[in-house]
Amino acid sequence: MGETAVLGHDTTVYVANLPWRTTEDDLCALFRRYGPIVDARVIQDAVTGRSCGYGFVQLANPAQVEAAVAELDGLAYQGRCLLVSPARPKPRRP
Repeated sequence: MGETAVLGHDTTVYVANLPWRTTEDDLCALFRRYGPIVDARVIQDAVTGRSCGYGFVQLANPAQVEAAVAELDGLAYQGRCLLVSPARPKPRRP
């Protein structure tokens, strides 16, 4: 399906339960061992600018996503237990 290639969700990892102080540089450092980082984002509240506690990391290929999920899901990171999974495509709005 063409939508997959456009959204890049097959190469993107969803990371939840992030400590509030986690930065995009922190995410890059955490995922760098799995391959080149295409993009890393910590999602922030639009009003407060505070972290929402989750983010996304885009890697170069699906095999890197599999390796990252296998090793990082459940990892204790800065006092929190990370939830790491392959990202799902963003639903289209009508």
